[in-house]
This record gives sequence, structure tokens and C-alpha cells, in this order.
Amino acid sequence: MPRPVPSRWRRRFPVATAAGAALLMLASPATAVSGTPAGGTRADAPAALDRPADEQASVVEVFLADQAALDELVATGVDLDHHVTRTGTGIVVHAVVTPTETAALRRMGYRIGATLHDPADSAQRIAEREATIAGHRADNRRFSASLAPSATASDVRIIRADYYTSGTDQVLSVEAKWGQGQTASDALTVARDSGPGTEIGSGGTQTISRFVDAGVYLYHRGAATVTARPHRIQVTSPTGDVAVAEVTEWLPVPDDDPEGPGYQKDFVTSYLTPTELYARIRQLAADHPRLAEVVELPYKTNGYRRKAQVVLGGSAAASRVAVDSLAWGHQGGNDISVELADPGAADRPLTVTVTGPAVRVELATDAAGAVTSTAAEVVAALNARAGTLVRAYTYRGDAGAGVVAPVARTPLTDNLKAPASVSRDPHPVYAIRIGKHRDGSRTGVLAYAQEHAREWVPPLVTIETAERLLRNYAHDRQTRQLLDTLDIWIAPSINPDGGHYSFYDFASQRKSMTNHCPTGDAADALARNSWGVDNNRNYTEYSLFDGYAGASTSCTSGSYAGPSELSEPENRNLDWLARRGNIRFSMNLHSSGNYFMWSPGAYSLPDRVSAPRPTLAEESFFWGASSRILTAIKRHRNLAVTPARTGPISDVLYSAAGNSGDMLWYRYGIYAWNFEVGNSFQPAWDEAHEQTLEYANGLVELMRVARDFDKDRTRPESTMAVTPNAAPGMVSVRFEVSEPAAVFYTLDGGRPTYTSTLYASAGIREGAETLTVPAGTRVHWFSVDAAGNVEGNYRPDGHGRNFNKDRAVLPRG
Repeated sequence: MPRPVPSRWRRRFPVATAAGAALLMLASPATAVSGTPAGGTRADAPAALDRPADEQASVVEVFLADQAALDELVATGVDLDHHVTRTGTGIVVHAVVTPTETAALRRMGYRIGATLHDPADSAQRIAEREATIAGHRADNRRFSASLAPSATASDVRIIRADYYTSGTDQVLSVEAKWGQGQTASDALTVARDSGPGTEIGSGGTQTISRFVDAGVYLYHRGAATVTARPHRIQVTSPTGDVAVAEVTEWLPVPDDDPEGPGYQKDFVTSYLTPTELYARIRQLAADHPRLAEVVELPYKTNGYRRKAQVVLGGSAAASRVAVDSLAWGHQGGNDISVELADPGAADRPLTVTVTGPAVRVELATDAAGAVTSTAAEVVAALNARAGTLVRAYTYRGDAGAGVVAPVARTPLTDNLKAPASVSRDPHPVYAIRIGKHRDGSRTGVLAYAQEHAREWVPPLVTIETAERLLRNYAHDRQTRQLLDTLDIWIAPSINPDGGHYSFYDFASQRKSMTNHCPTGDAADALARNSWGVDNNRNYTEYSLFDGYAGASTSCTSGSYAGPSELSEPENRNLDWLARRGNIRFSMNLHSSGNYFMWSPGAYSLPDRVSAPRPTLAEESFFWGASSRILTAIKRHRNLAVTPARTGPISDVLYSAAGNSGDMLWYRYGIYAWNFEVGNSFQPAWDEAHEQTLEYANGLVELMRVARDFDKDRTRPESTMAVTPNAAPGMVSVRFEVSEPAAVFYTLDGGRPTYTSTLYASAGIREGAETLTVPAGTRVHWFSVDAAGNVEGNYRPDGHGRNFNKDRAVLPRG
């Protein structure tokens, strides 16, 4: 079966009209109690929350009533973590905000909860890192010195019943669909037994709550701790109808260990900056030249660099003058100074004197000797007489009619704090390519991290994985099989500029560093911690520019999509990687929230029109491979990514227009997943270390999934099951397959081909559909798996004869 051909699926929606554009502005939010807007959408709302330059950010809880309130919060452009928890009373999200932004959210009606991570935590992580590095250096010196589902019911259906362990807890997670769930808000009751042969109810009860997204009822879901593993559950609806299903184990850890004797791991000992990440992969490639090479991707970033800037004048916007150097700060801009001087005499004209890099402005005065120069006049004079050094402009588009206040000589500065070892030039982005055959002839796997700068653990997962692959090749048979079979690309930092900025300047930096704000917006120095493009909103499929939700047009928003699709070099690099024709699998590593997700990742509002869902066969493959990967993660310390946080991005998180996973899947047909590692961007090192090890287990398992796919020559098998139907003269038909596979069928006696009807899913997370057909209908069909193996070696070109044939009749007896 060929890879998806996304161009035939892609639908472009018009960018929001004036009526819908309010969703892209900072809106007055829904209250945490009812979900009703506190004051509607303010026509005069600024484009994004104001983030003062010298305030650090914290991660705080925000309580919301429902999905509509979440969509409205996302539309404001507030900087959100990837953490969304749906409870019986609403939704809890994590926002990354400064004290000023927090106060603004409260004024707008949002209910703010606990502070989960503050600037002191990030500072402590840096101190831990520096202490660890210093300790390693001391150890090295000492060392050197020493050398000199199934269910039946009328109006309720069980979708999933999963038992799993997480740490020492036993958990039962249930998802069910109720026929009246769209209009009724009642919870459903779940009764469980306490093991095989025991009565339903002996294990206790729990309730599951309605999950409504953008006004659309999806299903009921919920999880509760249990004291014994249940065998069966019963779900009862408020109408008295019941459904019964057996409980399956989510992520059972098998006895066989894929890591053979002597398998080496645990190679990462501290957080690493992008410069250090790149040095690490260069050293790995140098150590293993027959198995790895470092590839410089074709597009350099805009660089860890800024123009030197200052904002002069009074506190009022009308009297402020913003000044930027024309040269980058490190190339002379930081040497420039500007003074706004009171001449101390009457009737003096406005003058500008330039002496080397020093600019002196003598302000005009009236007959009484009072300063009269306005901000607009000072701007014009600076641009006319010091325009070879600086560019001046009024503050945030103000007319500048206010009189400026004298200011002592003030140096311009780029405000960058990284050491000189961090390059200020446009930065190359590097990937390590691993495999015995790196010529494009083998199945390709892509792993990439740090689209979001502040996420410090995901890059470590890529390094740990690369180390394991190369260090174990010589003595571990399974590792050798991976590298002999696959062409593996690992890009540890897609966004090195933002990564450096997060380490040295602003720990909460999410985006790149590029300032796309025009001078009439927030281009001045006081907005410097708000600049940049969200690199996971700048891709080509189902983007903001197609009219999809979850990204912003504001240049200071945490989810700013950039000026156009693929406008950023970081994004063009990933597109270049995806265009390697052999890449079939990918993993995008993020934090935090403990999610595991895939496409679709975006929907349009207000009707929640989703990007196309994978077919039933593709969705089955996503789920099957995900179970393997998540089981490998759980193997490390028995912590499970929950079923409720596993699935399509837009189902379990929120709409993320223009994300990279959607581009890889819809445009290039790559099976693309997304990790959300842990519960913090920058956890304490002991926890970061554990997360690195467990998620590296999962990333290596993705390689095994890819190898099995590459070696898959097993043809699927399928059967047709016929059961009674309530409609007179009709029967119900379902197909069952031996592995995730697509089923193409005809009901008119024709030969099935790839253009025949494709067996579909019954709905979101609901498994296969049930066909209703007249009794006696001739059904012809065949199946084909994700690797292209066709059942019975049938030729689906319209000439093959050995397809499956049966009549839709009830079995006798």
C-alpha cells in the first residue's frame, strides 16, 4: 500500500475574516466557572500579552471551564505549555507567564492556580549543570594526575478499558460513548470486578465524565486507582442501559529484554547547550567514521545576535524614543551611546552631534529655557543626522507628540549574556546520520528536538539514543541489525539560537530569536523576551495561513506562526530533511506533559473541522507501533504514558496549526509521532536523567519498529464476520485483519482495487465501522498492510482473481 499522498487530502480554508479575526487577537476570556466570555472579545485588545523585558517567567496553572474556553485562551497567543488536564469540572492548563502577564490574565477573568516552576528553578538547574560540569572537570584532572475492545448495549458503547501500572499505582482507564452524550452532561458509572470469576461490582465503582471539544461530544473518559486488576467492567448510562467489556492491559512489559548482555547506556550526565550538543555529535561521528557522519543542514539560522538598542524618554509612550543600532551588537552596535541633553539655555534649537560612536542630542528649548522637543522631532533629527549609526522611531507606533525628558549618556546594548564561545553569527544546524548504508537506499528514520528552546531534556534523549546506537554496534546483535538496515537522522537542536537564549538570557524562551516585529509594533528593546517565531507553527500543512486554529499572527505571541509558511531557516531545514525520499518514520521530541501523539494536529473553528484523519488501517498502525514504543519507555521505571494522553494531537491536547508532525504526515507520508517528555521543561537533574533514559528506550524502539517494517514480508489475512441487524432483511458486516491493514471491498460483485471502498473507522477512537447490507450481498475484498504486502499476493489492478469472496449471510446454528 503506497504512502499517503497528502496533496490529495489537503484543503485550504480562507484566513479568518473580520468576524473570525477576533480569535487571533487577545480576547476577553471565558470564566473558569461557566465558560461564558467575561466581556466578549474586546475590539481594542492588544495583539498579545505585554511581556516586560526584564521580567522572568513562571509556569502557572490556569483553570478553564471547557474546550471552548481553552480554544479562546490559545487564540490570545498566551505562551502555553503542552500540559492539558481534563477533569470532571473543567480543564487545567499550564501557562508560561511573567508577573505582569499573570496580572493581566486575572484582570481578564482567568482563574490562576499554583506556580509550578519559577525563575529560581531555572537558575538552580543552571547551577546544577555548572556544578556537574565543574565536577567532571575536577574528576578529569584527578584522573590525569593519577596517570603521570468488545461490548453490546443499546445506547452506550465501551471504546477502551485499559488497566496499567504506573510506579506503585494500579489504574483503570475507561472510555465509552453514550447515545445522548451530545445533549446531556451526565456522568457514566463504571462497575468493575476484582478478577476472573468475581462479580461485577466486587472491585468497586468509578465515574467517567463527558469529553466535549469545541461543542462536539467525543466520548466519556476517566481513570481511577484500583486495588486489584479487574477482568471485566460494566458501564451504566443514566437511561439504565449497560455495556460490558473485558479489560485489557495497557503497555504490558514483556519478559524478553531487547537489550542483550553488555548493552551500554547512560551516556548523558548534565544538560547540554546547542553548542555542546553539536560538539557531542561531531565527536561521536569522529569516533565511528564507518557508521556515522555529521551533516550541516542547508539553511543557517539568523544567529544568536541582536541589534543594540535602548528606549529613552519618560514613562509615557508619547514621550519615548526607541533607538536601534544598524550594526549587530557584537559588530559595533554595543559601542554606541546616545545622550538627550538639556542645553541649559533659552531658545536653543534641536541639534545632533556625532563623535565616533557617541551621539549627543541637544534638545530644543523655549524662551523660558524649558525643553520643547517632542519624541517625533528627536526621532526625525536622529535619523537625519546619525542615520549611519542608528535607526530611531517612536514607541509602539505612537505619534510621539510628548516632550522628551533629558537622559544622561546611555549605551546601546544587545543584552546578550552568553559567553564568547557561543557564536553570534548565523548558526549552522547539524544532524548526525547513522547507519552502515547512508546512501538513501535503506528505510529512513528521523528524530529531532528543541523546536522549542526551553525544552532541555528532549535534546538529551537524542544524544543518549545516538550514543547507544553507535557504542553498542560492535557487540550487540540487535543494535547491529538496526544500523545495518536503517538510515537514521538525528537532529538534536533544530533551534540553536533560541536554545542558547534560553540557557543564558531568558530560561522560558519558547521561540526562535528572530525579531519580525515592525517598528510600529513591539520592535523596541523592552519587548526583547517576546520576539521569535514558534518553530512548531511555521510549517506548511493545515497552518494558520490555511485558516486553522492554534497559532497567532502577533509577532510577540508565544505561538507566533511567522510571516508565512516555512519563512524560517529552522523550518526549511526540517523540510529539507523530510524530503529525503527514504524517510518513513519520525519522532519530534518535546516537553512537557507525558503525551504521545500523532496527526491530525489542527482543526478550524468554530466548527472544529479537523485536518483529515488517518484511515482505519493507518490509525491501527499508529496505535500498534505506539504500544511498542510506550512499553519500552515504561520498561525503565514502570511509569506509563496514559491512554488518555495517547492519540492524535488535536484529540488529546489542542489545535496546533502548522505543526511539523502534520507536515511530515500529510505532505510526505511519514509516520510521524510526537513525544512530550516529563512534567517540566527543566526538571532537577536527577529527574531529567531518568526521563532521558526512559525516552531513549522509546526512541530506540522506534528504530526497531522501522526495521520490522522494512523486513516485513508477511502478508495480512482477513475474514468477514456477519451478525444480526435490527433492520428487516439486513445484516451487519465487519472485517477482521491479522495485523494493521487496509481493507478494500465491493458490494456489487466487482473486483476490488485500490479505488474500491476503503473500510473505515466508526468514529474517534472507536475502532472499525459496522456495515449494514442486505442479507445475501456478495462481498469481495482484499487487505494490504502498511509495508505494502497484499493479502494472498493478489494483484489489485483490476486483473487479479484471488481476492476474498463471500456472501453476507448469517452463520447457521
